Parts: sequence; C-alpha cells; structure tokens
Amino acid sequence: MPRLAVGRRRVNRVATISVHTSPLDQPGTGDAGGMNVYIVEVAKRLAEMGIETEIFTRRTARDLPPTVELAPGVLVRHVTAGPYEELDKEDLSGQLCAFVSGVLRTEAAFEPGRYDVIHSHYWLSGQVGWLAKERWGVPLVHTMHTMAKVKNLLLAEGDRPEPTVRVLGEEQVVQVADRLVANTAAEAGELIELYGAPEERVTVVNPGVNLTTFRPGPKDAARARLGLPPGAHVLLFVGRIQPLKGPDTLLRAAARMLEEDPDLRRRLVVACVGGPSGNGRARPSHLVDLAAELGISDVVRLEPPVPHDELAGWYRAADVTVVPSHNESFGLVALESQACGTPVCAAAVGGLRTAVRDGVSGLLVEGHDPRDWARALRRLLDDHGLRAAMSRAAGEHAAAFGWSATAARLAEVYTGAMAELHRTPVVVNL
Repeated sequence: MPRLAVGRRRVNRVATISVHTSPLDQPGTGDAGGMNVYIVEVAKRLAEMGIETEIFTRRTARDLPPTVELAPGVLVRHVTAGPYEELDKEDLSGQLCAFVSGVLRTEAAFEPGRYDVIHSHYWLSGQVGWLAKERWGVPLVHTMHTMAKVKNLLLAEGDRPEPTVRVLGEEQVVQVADRLVANTAAEAGELIELYGAPEERVTVVNPGVNLTTFRPGPKDAARARLGLPPGAHVLLFVGRIQPLKGPDTLLRAAARMLEEDPDLRRRLVVACVGGPSGNGRARPSHLVDLAAELGISDVVRLEPPVPHDELAGWYRAADVTVVPSHNESFGLVALESQACGTPVCAAAVGGLRTAVRDGVSGLLVEGHDPRDWARALRRLLDDHGLRAAMSRAAGEHAAAFGWSATAARLAEVYTGAMAELHRTPVVVNL
C-alpha cells in the first residue's frame, strides 16, 4: 500500500493579526489586557528561536510611525483603517475591509512567500486572517482568547450580551482556520461543543508568565515603595475595570468582612490596579461610587495601570491577589501573582481552574456571592501557616508556565499546519 510522506517545513516569518488592540498599548486599560501580553511575549520568544514576527494592528494616532521594532525580530505594522482614535470593538467590524486592504498591500510590496503562516487573535483578526490566508496560500492559526457564546452564558450583572454579528463571525473563523489554539483543555472543549470545531484542528497551548519579571521578592520593601503599611492586610485586584472582571465582587466581600469584624478596618487595604474598559467606560467612577455606597472608601485604593516591572511590586506587596472574573480564557494575572509568591483567590471559571491549583497555590470560589468570597479571603488572611504554604506552592506552580515553552509549542503548531497544507502524496514502495 502506498503511504504519504510529509516533509517538515521551517517557519521563518509569522504574520500576527491583532486588529482591535496594539501590542504597544499598556495592559490594564482600554481593550489592552492579557491578549496584548500574550502576543508580545510569544513574539519575543519566537524571535529568540529564529522565527520573525510581524504584528499588524490598527493605527490609532496620526503620528504613529508605519512600523515600530518592538524587539529584534519583532516588527509592529500600523495599518490605517478608520479614524485615528480608539474605537469600540463593536464598531471595528465596519473597518475590516480597510484593514484587510492594508495587510494585503504590505505583503504585495515584497517577493511572494514573505509569510509562512498567519496567527490571528480574537474574532475580528480571524476575519482578516481568513482573507489573507486565501490570498497568500498559507495556513491560518487562530486563538479566540474569549468567545461570545461562553461570555453570554456567564454574564455579570449589568453586562451586555455579545452581539449576534460576533457569534456569526466566530463561527466562520472556526470553520476556515487550519488550527485553533485553545489556552486550556476546557476551552478546547468549548470550541468543540459550542462551535462544532473539528477535534483534530484544536490544539491546547497554555499561555505563560515572564519568570524574569515576575518573581518573589521582599514584601516589606515592596510595601515601602508603594506607601503601604507593613502590617496591613492587602487584597489586590489587577485588571481592566469592567463588569466581566468582577471588581465589585471584591469590594462587596470587603464590606462584608468589615461588617463581621469592624476591627479589621484598621489593617485592611483593598488595592485595585487598572483602568476602565469595555462597558466599564460608561461608568468610569463606578468603583469610587460603590466604595462610598458600601462605606469602605477609607480602605480602598484605586491605582492606574502600571508597567510590568512596577506591577510585580504590587503582587509582592499583597497578601492575596483576588481574581473574581465571570469568565477568563486563562487568567494571566493569577499566574503573574503566583510567580511572585502571592497566593490567589479566584473564581472557579474557565482557565482559572488551570492557572490556580485549588487548595495548593490558592483558592477557587464557586459563584460570586460576597459572603462566599469574604469567607475565603478571611481564611487566607487569618491562617498565616496556610498562606505561607500557598505562597511557596504558588511559585512552584507558576514556574511550569514559561513563555518559552508556549512559543516552542506554537512553533510546532505552525509547522504542523504548514506541513498539512503543503502535503503531497509520495509513493513509497514497501
């Protein structure tokens, strides 16, 4: 019987598509978040492996240069598509034709075969990648990061459901992508069950953490730099301020804790590091107002987003990092915190079930009842032995998630997709 022999093709250059958010943006504000971190860290690690990456993103200011070298082997290309200002993601679908045109014109300026594979991030980018794949004859690898059908099943109070146009767009991308990269096995299951993705085209690749930036350090020194009392009980929230991320759950839990133990007020600090995003931009003062309504303004400290080296200091200064999201495809904040030796109290949803080892490196809480969260947080604050054990385990758990491993696994996904696309039957005499 004849069989197929498939040669392995090397990946030299990846076209990464990130329509709605730039890798140059500060994570924690606007639409910039874990996806930005993912794209930047993977691109840098791929470059270290000798694989160049060109990241196509939308130009949001007239004075932005056409290209920016993010790192050796990593180039950001600004594509003019729509007005020079930040647009809501819901408005970007109307700019996809212009974005596609810019991407195709860029490739046409070079010799054919400049890009070996396309990696698109989020459904809007997948739509662009779909057309580019057809024009260039290269495989499309797609990462959802979040999915409309999943979000609509887990909506926070006051949050809007994702529109039908996004659901349909995601279904189309699932149909045409050569490979679908899921952050966790749970996400892979959602792609297969909710979107009908062929199982053989879904691959699980865990995101990572920058273990050089996020590492344990002296708590007292970190607190001194941030103006936090050395003996305080510090609960930390990091992320975009929007209903999906659930910061209100933390504030309501803190209010519950103070109601049950008024003496705790002398030591409790609830720090929130991040900026309004998504639906949260409609109510930028929401957390300030909620803290006042709950009578806990004196213990709440709101801080703007900060660069990663400063963010690591916040993690080290905290006793517990709280991640009360209603949905997370993975939860990089949880991993970053654990890498700094700080245990996590997180919602038992999505990728957080993978990012946190329940009962070992932190606690997972079912639902969003403030009473349950108050109970879990008091357990971590009151039991110093438990917190110390979880701190040690947190660092060990996070150490298994390096970005180099993520990039290496993605390179395998790329070469596999390329080999399948270019497979030719070779008759081998047996």
